[in-house]
Amino acid sequence: MLNDLICPLDSSPLTLKERTLICQNGHSFDLAKTGYANLLPVQNKRSKDPGDSKAMVQARQAFLNSQAYLPIAQKLHQILTEQIGLTESLNDDIRLLDAGCGEGYYLSYLATQEDYQLKSSVGLDISKWAVAAASKRNKALSWLVASNAHLPMPENRFDAILCLFGFPVWSEFERVLSDQGFIVVADSGEDHLLELRQVLYPEIRPHKAPNYDGISGFKLISSQSIRFSFEVNTQQALMDLLAMTPHMHKAPYAGRKAIEALTHLRLTADVTFSLLQKQSNTELENNPNA
Repeated sequence: MLNDLICPLDSSPLTLKERTLICQNGHSFDLAKTGYANLLPVQNKRSKDPGDSKAMVQARQAFLNSQAYLPIAQKLHQILTEQIGLTESLNDDIRLLDAGCGEGYYLSYLATQEDYQLKSSVGLDISKWAVAAASKRNKALSWLVASNAHLPMPENRFDAILCLFGFPVWSEFERVLSDQGFIVVADSGEDHLLELRQVLYPEIRPHKAPNYDGISGFKLISSQSIRFSFEVNTQQALMDLLAMTPHMHKAPYAGRKAIEALTHLRLTADVTFSLLQKQSNTELENNPNA
């Protein structure tokens, strides 16, 4: 159910009437046939068609449907379950935002788990193609086309936020998180898809891991990694994997042609999960420089 949303044009509450979200000032946003809403105004777009293209979304969907990244989803579920149990203000019914949900693979997986209930879960992405695919994957969840830079939700709307291989906007995340709410950020580790990069590039550049310690309004609780091997056994699957990564556009022509010539590759997945918790007003008063 698309509820507790605000108008992206004037920040007033949105009300769902039949299949249209309407604010008190008359701004309206129709729901698509598959139930998602587009709350990304033209003035908030940086391009005509922002985010992942239709082809990239189709490639990611095909690859993720192979379950090659299932261990990542399972690790994410474990982290969420443990943190929910450690957070006093939360019970088993949580309000979850997937900020940069892509085609909905990870949020849809979490919604099937029984350790907690997603009382209100929303998947959001700037790509209309990604959200359209997500809304077809799981019609029971809420999906939005919107930007992390301008989240169309009121303050304290969520208990937890996922930002998986995306672009966190900390001020907006802090605004929409409840007290003691937390964020799980996933980033590529040093050896993530190393074998693919070795084919693509004549030289592998050193990996710079992001540092989330000292983010204003948040404290870093933990950082943990998962590492596993998987195989890609067809040329099409390799091209799907390449298409869903930034390397599709960054890699030199010779490297892309070398991937096209392969039909099998054994790869390393290396992902780091950082867990951050929103600081309370008391914590901020006691430590104003945090």
